[in-house]
Amino acid sequence: MQFGIFSVGDVTPDPTNGRTPTERERIKAMVTIALKAEEVGLDVFATGEHHNPPFVPSSPTTMLGYIAARTERLILSTATTLITTNDPVKIAEDYAMLQHLADGRVDLMLGRGNTAPVYPWFGKDIRDGISLAIENYHLLHRLWREDVVDWQGRHRTPLQGFTSTPRPLDGVPPFVWHGSIRSPEIAEQAAYYGDGFFANNIFWPKEHFQRLIGLYRRRYEHYGHGSADQAIVGLGGQVFMRKNSQDAVREFRPYFDNAPVYGHGPSLEEFMAQTPLTVGSPQQVIDRTLEFREHFGDYQRQLFLMDHAGLPLKTVLEQLDILGEEVVPVLRKEFAALRPAHVPEAPTHASLVAAARAKAGEAEAAR
Repeated sequence: MQFGIFSVGDVTPDPTNGRTPTERERIKAMVTIALKAEEVGLDVFATGEHHNPPFVPSSPTTMLGYIAARTERLILSTATTLITTNDPVKIAEDYAMLQHLADGRVDLMLGRGNTAPVYPWFGKDIRDGISLAIENYHLLHRLWREDVVDWQGRHRTPLQGFTSTPRPLDGVPPFVWHGSIRSPEIAEQAAYYGDGFFANNIFWPKEHFQRLIGLYRRRYEHYGHGSADQAIVGLGGQVFMRKNSQDAVREFRPYFDNAPVYGHGPSLEEFMAQTPLTVGSPQQVIDRTLEFREHFGDYQRQLFLMDHAGLPLKTVLEQLDILGEEVVPVLRKEFAALRPAHVPEAPTHASLVAAARAKAGEAEAAR
């Protein structure tokens, strides 16, 4: 199982002192957080993609390429790659390039985003959102697996004899997660291709994500990729920790109360009761995260949101120390002990290459 963090890259005032970091400070902070993630033993760093204030990560490949050069083990991912408004040809080439530079330590999570105006900003119509997601990924999937592509669709100009360059590293494309918080069509798409499905598991009650993940698992089995419990599932989570739970609640409350996404709404206690947000001791985070398996079944990737709502960099780094030293080691041990032998581990470039070679060997032997 893989553990890591994901960032939305928001530039938010610190409500305790009113100071807002500059864009440069926030971008540099995200890099520092990624480096810290590797230092404390996490597996994954993922960045969102946004094209509007108050967010800064408009170019995930630029940031991830820079982080790749400064890390050795960390898997570099997106928390959202906008499959609807990015050209699939450009996605194919950008992420294959990043894959080579990072020696395979790359995957990506496709999504439609949560900012409606992004569609006209990139010449698209929001009413075509699902259609764009389906058609664009069909093309991306082919571009990574076929050396020469002839293609015609509804949303972009045709391709004739086109070859995307560079080709995927070792002939194996980056692993793809399809992220969704509300769309059964995306769960169906992930199942059809045998890709991963990521539920951000942040703002909704567990019953909402149980329906989406349950649909994905059933359809994954329907399409012949394996049994439902072998489907590749990732979950988000949101935590803030201190040694004593009372201290954690006291420190995090002003950030929660003023956060752009949920501030001035439900109380912190109400939000914790109704969503997976956990503010408390490391043991409380361990216990709550282990409950995810009870709700959603065995899964392969757990990412935490920890650097949002104006939290200062120093505090985020402290949180990562706690996560890496006190929480994740316990979760690794517990999840590994509970996972049945037939449930696969999280995909990596090495495991995907090995699977591709084994399949090629079987095909050769059958000739």
